[in-house]
Amino acid sequence: AAQAGESPQVAHGHRLAQDYCSGCHAVGRRGRSPNPLSPPFRTLHERYPVEDIQEALVEGISTGHHGMPVFKFDEAASNDLIAYLKTLETSKK
Repeated sequence: AAQAGESPQVAHGHRLAQDYCSGCHAVGRRGRSPNPLSPPFRTLHERYPVEDIQEALVEGISTGHHGMPVFKFDEAASNDLIAYLKTLETSKK
């Protein structure tokens, strides 16, 4: 569900994360990932700048954790997902 105060872009990125990624990753501000090999989205920025995955999202992200399916987003959707991931960088664990 969209959070109060989210921009339309961030809200769409949040929905994409829920729809495509939450089966393996914790996509919110807290909680554990359903797949222990899948990092919570709120920690991705600790590994690398989240903007670094934008090209992979558009070209077809096919690597990550073991068993990760291939995802391919258009440029607008990848921008929205990155915008959502950026909102998680300042969240409390």
